[in-house]
Amino acid sequence: MSQLTFTVGGLLDRMAERFPETEALVYHERGLRYTYRQLNDVCRTVAKGLLAMGVKKGDHLSIWAYNVPEWVVLQFATAKIGAVLVTVNTSYKSAELEYILQQSDSTSLFLVRSFKDSDYIKTLCDVIPELPKSEAGKLDVPKLPFLKNVFFIGNETPAGMFNFDRILERGKDVCDNDLASVEATLDCHDTINMQYTSGTTGFPKGVMLTHYNLINNGFYIGECMKFTERDRLCIPVPFFHCFGSVLGVLACVTHASTMVPLEIFNPLQVLQTVEKEKCTALHGVPTMFIAELEHPEFNSFDLTSLRTGIMAGSVCPIEIMKRVVKDMHITEITSVYGQTESSPGITQTRTEDSIELRVATVGRALPGAEVKIIDIESGAALPPGKQGELCARGYMVMKGYYKMPEETARVIDVDGWLHTGDLAIMDENGYCKITGRIKQMIIRGGENIYPKEIEEFLYTHPKISDVQIYGVPDRKFGEEVMAAIILKKDSDMTEEEVRAFCRGKIANYKIPRYVRFVDSYPMTASGKIQKFKMREMAIKELQLEDDGFTA
Repeated sequence: MSQLTFTVGGLLDRMAERFPETEALVYHERGLRYTYRQLNDVCRTVAKGLLAMGVKKGDHLSIWAYNVPEWVVLQFATAKIGAVLVTVNTSYKSAELEYILQQSDSTSLFLVRSFKDSDYIKTLCDVIPELPKSEAGKLDVPKLPFLKNVFFIGNETPAGMFNFDRILERGKDVCDNDLASVEATLDCHDTINMQYTSGTTGFPKGVMLTHYNLINNGFYIGECMKFTERDRLCIPVPFFHCFGSVLGVLACVTHASTMVPLEIFNPLQVLQTVEKEKCTALHGVPTMFIAELEHPEFNSFDLTSLRTGIMAGSVCPIEIMKRVVKDMHITEITSVYGQTESSPGITQTRTEDSIELRVATVGRALPGAEVKIIDIESGAALPPGKQGELCARGYMVMKGYYKMPEETARVIDVDGWLHTGDLAIMDENGYCKITGRIKQMIIRGGENIYPKEIEEFLYTHPKISDVQIYGVPDRKFGEEVMAAIILKKDSDMTEEEVRAFCRGKIANYKIPRYVRFVDSYPMTASGKIQKFKMREMAIKELQLEDDGFTA
């Protein structure tokens, strides 16, 4: 099967030419509406403005913002000049932000003023105390040697930063030929996006994704939902995840569908937006759909325009899926399985699949993707019905982890197979069911949490001798974070002390909800810690089995 070989910027050019007057981007609350021609014009101006401000092909530009319009514009503008957009989780705090700016070699940072309880300006100044006294564009930070520019998205620009509008102004002075000459040097296999995923090493890894990875994955995701230029997708999931930027933005743009994002998820605004904009599709993690269904005003909205969408990010409860089909009229809802390393989709259910298949499985391989289940010990391919590790190969597999060749080699073998670390069973028709995880990842409300990262952070506390992080079941979020801590001799500590130490340093969703102080951990004969036993003990102690959960 032949794949699409143009660039992300070239994709938008094509759609602007073929569907110039079709609505591309709608922000209902702002009253902002761009047709494909208008969106492309803005993206071209910003691309030229970035060139005028010294941004070059291959430069890494970080964005730390919720779903503002500038996010979508930057996704395409950076692609048009071959710059790499580095996406930063909106929940990150100072330690995480500093690590990503440093590890990614970012030359510029784009940010908004705040998000929920996080003051981004204060956090950035904690990381870069010299910022307020620096001249915009001339940052000199020894620990961040590449970083020169900070661009502020919003009004009343803080000291040391440029306003985003400066880029638009500069772009008007750059001729089209200058942009065209840069575009002519781009290749579809160039890295265009870096998304950070935590790892078992304890440090987030920059997943390098190319034009080729992203466009083709977005295209096939859209195909499985039967998207056309008549579809309108409400996007309440964040753009910094592939769920928003690929399953949302690129699934739409590859089909000239209309993007209708929400800046920050709010169940009432989702319902209002779907009704007023007559959205035909809606994305979300299960907790989002639950919040919408359980909103006290749910029954007052007309959602009959809805047809399809994606429920993904964590296990989809069957009763919720049934209510989404019946009460929200999303009769062709699909589910997607994947990971950032696969751009992200590997499998997807189809609109014509039975409700049982859409709930009990994560679908079958996307077009152009290969999937196999292998024996964990021998690596041999397993027949249908046997549990093993799910591996995937094809156009969607990442280029690798940025500056981490050994980590890359651990997950992509010599034959190009991506080893997901997830346990699965495939039936005779190719439909896969995820049954567990080899790696000790926690999935809380759609957010992937790797225990090693939290453990490494807590090891820095002077009172902590050893710490083990693991997940326990939770009705609302699927899983919650639990910490089992061994204190240093003669040390005393409270649960609240542990959480207070984490606040402002790591994302709130990573902070342990449960903390237990222990003298030892259950071990195997060879000395390996048995986290599954700790999980079983915690479920009994916290009486989580009373809620119908099992280990």
